[in-house]
Amino acid sequence: MADPSVAVLGTGRMGSAMAERLAGHGVGVLVYNRSRERAVALAERIGAGLATTPADAAARADVVITMVADDAAVHALFAGPDGVAAGIRAGSVAVDMSTVLPDTIRAIAPAVRARGAGILDAPVSGSVASALAGELTIMAGGEAADVERARPVLERLARRIFHVGPLGTGAVMKLAVNTLIFGLNGAVAEGLVLAERNGIDRALAYDVLAASAAGAPMVGYKRAAFVDPDGTPVAFSLALADKDLRLIRQLADASGTAMPQAATNLETIRAAERSVGENADFSMVASHLREEGRR
Repeated sequence: MADPSVAVLGTGRMGSAMAERLAGHGVGVLVYNRSRERAVALAERIGAGLATTPADAAARADVVITMVADDAAVHALFAGPDGVAAGIRAGSVAVDMSTVLPDTIRAIAPAVRARGAGILDAPVSGSVASALAGELTIMAGGEAADVERARPVLERLARRIFHVGPLGTGAVMKLAVNTLIFGLNGAVAEGLVLAERNGIDRALAYDVLAASAAGAPMVGYKRAAFVDPDGTPVAFSLALADKDLRLIRQLADASGTAMPQAATNLETIRAAERSVGENADFSMVASHLREEGRR
């Protein structure tokens, strides 16, 4: 088997979906995960290759996608003798698709560019199902030439690709998008519980909300999580929502941006974590509100 053209580092829910989508659409894929068992299981399922280290993955790919949980995990993937920056080859492009602060990708960039490789921050908006269907929205920050080098791969994952500006602006735009997502999540939870409490069937109420002026794509694809919270797998945990909202607050503080609703959303997410546990889906804000209303 020829060396794969894409390495996917991080085989959580979204990273696995991306790897599966690429492997199923004409792209040779190599996978790596800190917990090797996860990468092995994914590789066997989708017919991908396995990398032993981030450096090994980067050395064998034209496009190196990293999709991990937080800033510390991104730094860990790129740093050290076994990191992406040590292995990436000239002419390749590193594409970090994680939700992190803009300074994280900017700090990593010099070591990658010193190897003659390009680098982008290109986080996504959409669900695991969107990734599997190739319908994500990608917000890319970096040089136009690097966007174009990565585009043939990114196009297999995305319905739309926005080049939003220089390196770091993709991360900024993702945090701006998530600001809306968390506000909408809280508003849907409140509206749904209000309708339920006043005699309207939950599923019917949700369908009306989804058909209303506020019926964004997220409202559509989160239907099962809100209508049947106990029977729907977790897609995005309260813990990750907490992390993202903390990043939003950090970026807001650093840029002198007033964000009172984001502050309220973080308080609500933390209350839900205490109520239903941090590993529950972030739509479980609605379940938390149901319990709160009974007290």
